[in-house]
Amino acid sequence: MEIFHIGAECYPVAKVGGLADVIGALPKYENSSENQVRVVIPCYQTAFRLENDFECVHWGKLKLGNFNFPFSVLKESSNKLGFELYLIEILELFDRPNIYNYRDDIERFLSFQIATLDWISGRSSIPDIIHCHDHHTGLIPFMKKYCPKYEKLKEISTLITIHNGLYQGIFSFNKLYYLPEFDLIHVRELEWGNCINSLAAGIKCADEITTVSPSYLNEINNSDNGLETLFQQVRHKSKGILNGIDIDVWDPNKDTILDVNYSIETLNEGKQKNKEQLCVLFNINPSKPLFSFIGRLYDEKGADLLPKVVTSALTIFKEEINILILGNGDVEIENQLTQLRAVFGGNYNVYIGYNEELAHKTYASSDFILIPSRVEPCGLNQMYALRYGTIPIVRRTGGLKDTVTDFENNGNGICHNEASAEEICNSIQRAVDLYKSKDIFNQIRIKGMNTNHSWQIVSQEYIGLYNLIISKRYES
Repeated sequence: MEIFHIGAECYPVAKVGGLADVIGALPKYENSSENQVRVVIPCYQTAFRLENDFECVHWGKLKLGNFNFPFSVLKESSNKLGFELYLIEILELFDRPNIYNYRDDIERFLSFQIATLDWISGRSSIPDIIHCHDHHTGLIPFMKKYCPKYEKLKEISTLITIHNGLYQGIFSFNKLYYLPEFDLIHVRELEWGNCINSLAAGIKCADEITTVSPSYLNEINNSDNGLETLFQQVRHKSKGILNGIDIDVWDPNKDTILDVNYSIETLNEGKQKNKEQLCVLFNINPSKPLFSFIGRLYDEKGADLLPKVVTSALTIFKEEINILILGNGDVEIENQLTQLRAVFGGNYNVYIGYNEELAHKTYASSDFILIPSRVEPCGLNQMYALRYGTIPIVRRTGGLKDTVTDFENNGNGICHNEASAEEICNSIQRAVDLYKSKDIFNQIRIKGMNTNHSWQIVSQEYIGLYNLIISKRYES
């Protein structure tokens, strides 16, 4: 089976969030003697692009409405990621340092999708499956299905995975001319809320839809993202599949980033030594339990609650705990968290920015990780934390609910129901009490490390779904 994964991010090439981790790992586990897996993302000016060798395997000119852009398809030469990686190079649109948040993002990702389909349709063979990820690729199922330009691709099966339904790629119908020609009788497939909605188009036109956890599939049918009715209409072709993690990258016993490697057998000693090194870096006391937060500082992640949580928790437990926050995002939240250094120095610190190495070290060093998300379609942080013997403190939502159960119910973490500073502080109180009960504390950490969230299992579920989609297409 030939499988194309198409998305906006892929670790370690270009990463903003969990989408990159998924596209950087799932294809590796799907790749085998029976399956040929290829990943296609835009060519950003990232360190990976500059530091690795690529060969041009195709060049052409794409048409975006009245505009023409030359593009190239670059293949990573060594296949070092465990699959074939292709970058779509469109210099006028993607030769920039960041992945998102440009005024012409609609034009950028539309051009990426058109160039990708232009290239695939010109190949001597066509894939069995095109697996699209989020709204950045949501128009591919529509164009493949209705644009005569891609007639050759019409019978390819398509699947779209929704990593976060809050982001939908919405734009006005005055940009309809950007798309390749199609019969306007099909224009309603693009429309949702009187606009062109890329995610909605993908949901309508793809053969199958997956979300990144079973609970998130249930939640998006009743959430406030504006697509509730549509999700209910397509429930018959929807499935929630919990993400996995790359256990080769996330392995405390082999992780070359860590100061000290450790296993279940050396858990206490290994984590303490890593904590001591991290605490020197951030000028906090390694003899106290360390609570951390790793992620984007936005309301959907519950990060707006962190300043109040830090203030309340360190006022109550100042002599008992440390808190370390790593992340970036909303400038106001960043400033509030930075200002708290002056108030709680010695027990608190913050790193504003994205740093993959520091994240690994923090998972290995922390005793507890705070994940107070309002919305969490799957979440990978809790899986990384469990793998490294760090107990997650989570709000019950989305994939957090599917992966973390409260230790009082024989579970592997600490859970609460509401996104509020008060409930998070109550969970911190429970964590402080748990930390003092060393035997129970260590049992929960070991249980977490023994949990298997490998992509090896998840990838087989996707392969089975691909085969089902293909068989249905042949039957029809």
